[in-house]
Amino acid sequence: MADIKDTPPLFDTNETKSDDLEDDDDDVFASAIQDQSQLEDSSPYNGVSTLQTELPKLTLRDAMEENSFSSVSSPPPGPLSPPLGPMSSDIGDLHDVPINDNVDTLSTNVIKSQSFEEVPGDSTDVFLKITVTSPQKIGDGMGAYMAYKVETRTNMPIFRKRNFSVTRRFSDFLGLHDKLTDKYLRNGRIIPPAPEKSVIGTTKIKMSGDKNQEQNSSSTEFIERRRAALERYVNRTAAHPVLSVDPDFREFLEADMELPKATNTSALSGAGVMRLFNKVGETVNKITYKMDESDPWFEEKTSQIESLDTQLRALHSAVDTLTNQRRELANCTGATARAVAVLGHGEPGASLGRALAQLAETLEKVEVIRKAQSNSDLYQFGEMLRDYVALMGAIKDVFHERVKVFQNWQHAQMMLNKKREQKARLEQSGRTDKTSQAATEVVEWEAKVERSQEEFDNISKMIKKEVERFELVRVEDFKKQLMEYLEAMLQHQNQLIKYWESFLPEARAVA
Repeated sequence: MADIKDTPPLFDTNETKSDDLEDDDDDVFASAIQDQSQLEDSSPYNGVSTLQTELPKLTLRDAMEENSFSSVSSPPPGPLSPPLGPMSSDIGDLHDVPINDNVDTLSTNVIKSQSFEEVPGDSTDVFLKITVTSPQKIGDGMGAYMAYKVETRTNMPIFRKRNFSVTRRFSDFLGLHDKLTDKYLRNGRIIPPAPEKSVIGTTKIKMSGDKNQEQNSSSTEFIERRRAALERYVNRTAAHPVLSVDPDFREFLEADMELPKATNTSALSGAGVMRLFNKVGETVNKITYKMDESDPWFEEKTSQIESLDTQLRALHSAVDTLTNQRRELANCTGATARAVAVLGHGEPGASLGRALAQLAETLEKVEVIRKAQSNSDLYQFGEMLRDYVALMGAIKDVFHERVKVFQNWQHAQMMLNKKREQKARLEQSGRTDKTSQAATEVVEWEAKVERSQEEFDNISKMIKKEVERFELVRVEDFKKQLMEYLEAMLQHQNQLIKYWESFLPEARAVA
């Protein structure tokens, strides 16, 4: 299959394989959207908290069928997009809504409207739905940390209750991910990625106080994005048929106690520094060691994943720039509205003064809509892209794990050849006292080669199943989330046109 290379073993070749390799009918990632359709319980992440207005519902198909936006009559009120929870005010009162740049209302307004429903007693569909809510800072100074409430709703008989909740800190999530990786990555499972540790963001949270409002606003957005990422992580894990029933995962969800602190997840600890060095070593190994691939499926998929990862990263960067520019546009619109309002108060002409006041009011509404657009860019589209970039990294990790298994196999084969040569030399020299020991070593290494080859075949088989099923889920998930994002954009644009159309008669009256 490949040239034998003198490489040291990365793992013990006697390591036993998990029985999970025999589970051929596993589903990899059941879409969270399918869970929502069963539970009618939307995730608080999928909405945006800063927009406290309820926009009229406009589907992509409805917008395409219309001749022009100007001909759109007032549609019935509805949510911004299906995942959004109820908003606090009617569309006609947009100008009365205070403008708030923080995202701290998401964890309160939206989540409060999404209380768990009672599970029907005769329900036959098995589900496991998890929400991460109520981020709370515990402690002060550099010893502070964030704790989250993890609420679970399920009808799986493996759990003791149907509805339960626990409190977990961020390091608990990372500790869970490390445990699952140690157990299943070697078998070829794609482990959903957990959010990365951010030293800068964590330090801002630890040092944030009531005096620095700008820093608090930045910390609030960071906390909300992390909360949403944690929720995506645990739900992706819960959708995996093997990971969802893992004892460590079940303990994480339902053990009403504080878990042992996962010190190795700390970014500034000795274990964290060693983990950083290990990652550097892994990266160097990926670059320097090239496997002579004989399976065209893996060669093709490796190329596709690399290409998709590059495209996703470029798109995410563009969306991030779009979000920042849209926010800046909203801020400039608000500043213009305030300046026009002051100008209108000093205008002696009644008709012009009324027109300027109406213009200022319209610009205030436009500012709210533009902030909603930037939030949709970030939370509905940008965060989805960030999530899939991390998933591409998880797939690369499992591909590299296969390469390491191949290296172990080749090392075992190399050692077997050496032992055979050594045995032949001893037999030729007539040293019968050591021939028996050499023969035993040959048998041992033959068994290691056989086990290593079997492990390589098994991990290759499992990776194919995991990747193929993941791709099916990814296409459906991308389609649904992209349609929701486009529908939200159409609703925003339609409402902007209606605002300016309502202002047009006032502007004409001045002339």
